[in-house]
Amino acid sequence: MIARSTLKLAATMALAISLLSLLAMALQYRLVESRLTDATKAALSADLAGYSALYQQRRIIALRQAITDRANTGSELLLLQDRNHIRLAGAEADWPAEIQPQGTNFSSTQAQRFTHQGTEWLGVARTLPGGFPLLVARSLAPVESTLASLRKGMAALSLVLIAAGALIGTLAAKSVMTRITRLNNVADQVASGDLTARLPGPRSLDEFGLLETHVHAMLDRIENLNRATHRLSDTIAHELRTPLNRMMQKLALIEGQPTLAADLKAEMRNAIRVFDSLLDISRAEADQGSGGGLLPVDLSAVAAEVWDLYEPLAEDKGLLCTLQTTPDLHILGDRNLIAQMLANLIDNAIKYCSAGDTLTLTLCQTPEHHRLTLSDTGPGLPPDLRDAAFERFTRAPRDQVRGIKGHGLGLALVRAIAARHGAKLTLPEVENGLTVEMLWPKLMG
Repeated sequence: MIARSTLKLAATMALAISLLSLLAMALQYRLVESRLTDATKAALSADLAGYSALYQQRRIIALRQAITDRANTGSELLLLQDRNHIRLAGAEADWPAEIQPQGTNFSSTQAQRFTHQGTEWLGVARTLPGGFPLLVARSLAPVESTLASLRKGMAALSLVLIAAGALIGTLAAKSVMTRITRLNNVADQVASGDLTARLPGPRSLDEFGLLETHVHAMLDRIENLNRATHRLSDTIAHELRTPLNRMMQKLALIEGQPTLAADLKAEMRNAIRVFDSLLDISRAEADQGSGGGLLPVDLSAVAAEVWDLYEPLAEDKGLLCTLQTTPDLHILGDRNLIAQMLANLIDNAIKYCSAGDTLTLTLCQTPEHHRLTLSDTGPGLPPDLRDAAFERFTRAPRDQVRGIKGHGLGLALVRAIAARHGAKLTLPEVENGLTVEMLWPKLMG
């Protein structure tokens, strides 16, 4: 299906071609009309010159004879009358009412255009010395016939040009849109997380081919940088987690200082959890857009299980908990990752809320997605942290004042897992607390 912009481009090209063609044909029409009219005037001038020569030689007698000889040609309207308006020569019985005599010579400078008996004429009417009215006119019917044929031809040509312009415009626009669609498809794949997406087939040696080359070079650079980042994160996490575990084992041998040993072990376990979270985020980001390892999952069941696990903790803290889910909502995903993500969200909400706050988990379906929403009436996020809420190690300064422990990796892992499943994660504006909303792609059965 051709896009609306393509149709607009095709219509614009067809209109431009048609307007230019119509302008050229209008100029050509005026030129032909002028040339044919000038030719008729020239023929009329030649007739008048001949009649003038005869009149100079033998006056009315010669003029009367010449008009009688040519009066029935059909292409001329000739009439000579006496001073009493009685016909002396010519095919007309009476003087045409549409034209009146002007002047006394045989000049064609004051030729008049008039209609007589349904025919257009170009003529000269004079009153010769002695009171003899003379009419010499040439028919414009051949001119009108030629112009009528020319108009018909131009009309047909205009239709052909409009159709050709529309066709050429559509083909040109479609060709451009095809090239643009190739780039848009790659951009959509990259936006969904597939950094390996590339344009298929060879590239042409034009501006689009150069643009495609630049896009490929940019994607290669991004992919290499992303791979290097993941490799560095994995290496750091692996290299540091191992010596920390060894140190924990050696701390078990310390005697006489149990409190110090316990504190050191707690700090090391905390560091190991940080590295584990970083590894989980890196793995989820590395798998983003691949679709591999995802299986049909009952999102409703997973949400209910995680909620049942954390609801007692929330109630012990004095929170008012509500679960509203629609059963049998299925997606394509990793059950363990989804459970981990929901656990992070609920645990984060419980950690920041106080007694009397409400915590609500809602799962429903829309025409195109499954909507999962977790809302609380806690302190929410500071306005300056909303854009960076899902970045790694993002924490509000007030957390340290309130003594809330954490490393700012929970929401970063939530974003990575959501992106792994193609879910759209947002933070809607609410009056109180914090609301996290996710739109999950439906499992098409």
